[in-house]
This record gives sequence, structure tokens and C-alpha cells, in this order.
Amino acid sequence: MNKKITSAFGKEIYLLGKDKEGTLYWLESPSWDCGWHWGFGYVETYTNNLNPEYARDIKSHQHFDGLFFNKKCDYHKAWENHFAESVLSENEMWKLLELMKTFYVMRETSEIFGRGGSHITSNPCSDILKNEEKTKEINEVILPRIFEEVKKLLMES
Repeated sequence: MNKKITSAFGKEIYLLGKDKEGTLYWLESPSWDCGWHWGFGYVETYTNNLNPEYARDIKSHQHFDGLFFNKKCDYHKAWENHFAESVLSENEMWKLLELMKTFYVMRETSEIFGRGGSHITSNPCSDILKNEEKTKEINEVILPRIFEEVKKLLMES
């Protein structure tokens, strides 16, 4: 299966693979949402799944971490169970899983530094947790680099 980048609803999307029924799954490009956090990891299918740029709607919307990181089996098995065919080689699949897991951890870390805690209630350690410099570095340097590497991995050869 060949790698493909296209667009849907004004956003760049990257083909990940297809399931046993032949449904194609696309990873949506990152977006800066609500003025304070990165949206990324959205895996979608479309009403015109072969040509999403002409789709009228999103058919399914799932989160990468829910698909591949919350399984009782290992990440690799979750990937293999979901896709009958992938655009990635085995080595590339491991790199993508590593990048995506790192994204989720870094995004959560940024949110902790930004809020001064986990946002469940007030954190008695918020004075040492709140750190605008770290938040800025994660959001403006680290995460964009991760996004760049994900795109490189999923780009057409």
C-alpha cells in the first residue's frame, strides 16, 4: 500500500492503512486549538474515503491513543489487529507509535506546566509546577518537531 497525503475539510491528512473491510484510515494533521493546546491524533474515515478531498462528511472519528494505546495487548498487536494493510513498514510503524506516544505525554506535560497541575482540583504543588517557559518550549519547539517527524514518516516516497 502506498503512502498518500491529501486534504479533507481544509486540513492535511495522512493515510495510515486499511482494515479487513477495505476502509481507509487517515491521520489528521495537527492544529492549535482553543488558543492553548495541540489537537492531534485524530484518525478518521470519510464519506468519500478514496478521495477525502471530495467527501461531504466525516464517517468516523477516533483517537490514535484509544485505538492503539488502550488495548490489553501490546501496541504492535493493536496495530496489526486494526489494519489488514498499512502504508508503513514494521520499522516505520514502531517509529510512528513512539512519536505518537511521546506526543500524548508531552501534550499532557505541557498542560500540567500551563495549569500548575492536572486540573482535577487545586494542586498544592502548583507553585512549582506552573512554568510558562517549559509550556512554551513544549508547544513551540518540541511538539512541532514531533509533528514534522510524523509527517516525514507518512510522506509519499
